[in-house]
Amino acid sequence: MKSQQEVLAQLLPIMEKNGSCFQKFLKIKAKPADVGSWVITKTNDGIETKNQAKPGDWLVENQTEAKERYLVNEKFFEEKYSFLEKRGEWGIYSPKGKILAVEFNEKLGNKNLPKQLVFEAPWGEKMRLRIGDYLVCPLDKSEIYRIAQKEFLETYQPC
Repeated sequence: MKSQQEVLAQLLPIMEKNGSCFQKFLKIKAKPADVGSWVITKTNDGIETKNQAKPGDWLVENQTEAKERYLVNEKFFEEKYSFLEKRGEWGIYSPKGKILAVEFNEKLGNKNLPKQLVFEAPWGEKMRLRIGDYLVCPLDKSEIYRIAQKEFLETYQPC
């Protein structure tokens, strides 16, 4: 399994050359996570990752068909989402911020890349990038991760 640093070094130049700016447009539901609870993130192509909530984490639910759930720390949450309204125990939030993204394929950057790449996600879990997925990073290029194609297309639009 490749580390975050290895994948950033290998793929960031390709992303900078071939990627585009995208922004999340779909609202999310969120609430403070129950400390110690496990969250399994599932997309339409299966289980993506699982994480255990730490103090200050937020549970986020995308409003895609898969309704994938994931944990984010408080700092990240405050930087990326703006409160809109309360609905029961959940809050509805509007996303803010932008990412650099590129569809992962065999010819990306004229390099013969594998059909699948396994690497360490920013949160320490194993992440599997497959042909058709989107490889993304924040504009500060501090980390790199994958978003499944279906969920990416349901959630993001060009800047």
